[in-house]
Amino acid sequence: MAIIKEIQTSSPYYQQERELRNTVLLRPIGIPDFGWEMNDKISWHFVALQDDHVIGCVILCPLDKEKSRAQLMQMAVAGEHQGKGIGKMLVDFLMKFASKKGIKEVIIHSRSEVTSFYIQFGFSIAGEEFEEVGIKHHYLSVSLDN
Repeated sequence: MAIIKEIQTSSPYYQQERELRNTVLLRPIGIPDFGWEMNDKISWHFVALQDDHVIGCVILCPLDKEKSRAQLMQMAVAGEHQGKGIGKMLVDFLMKFASKKGIKEVIIHSRSEVTSFYIQFGFSIAGEEFEEVGIKHHYLSVSLDN
């Protein structure tokens, strides 16, 4: 059974998170390893752990000084653990965390093929489909009642 935990970039789990993001998100689309870490130092990091190994991760990046808006980014689940509810656990944890922190709105640049996954959490599509890193995306947002 996996557990979800918030970590810091100083955590030993952070290196496992980085490798998972490289494997699942970056390498398949030709982005160099560690090529999407520009927001890591200012973001909150959440990992799914099983037997002391990171099997899933997501980050929440504040978008304003007041930290009233944030972006869910870099969601990844190891291939052999996909379809087992790990992603749902990560998003549930992140959304509860965001609400406790007083964040009023969470946005996502969701790959179009997984947009329906986020809709189950109350996210709505805002605007037209767009291309980012060579992949079709939707802009999604949800307002939080704190």
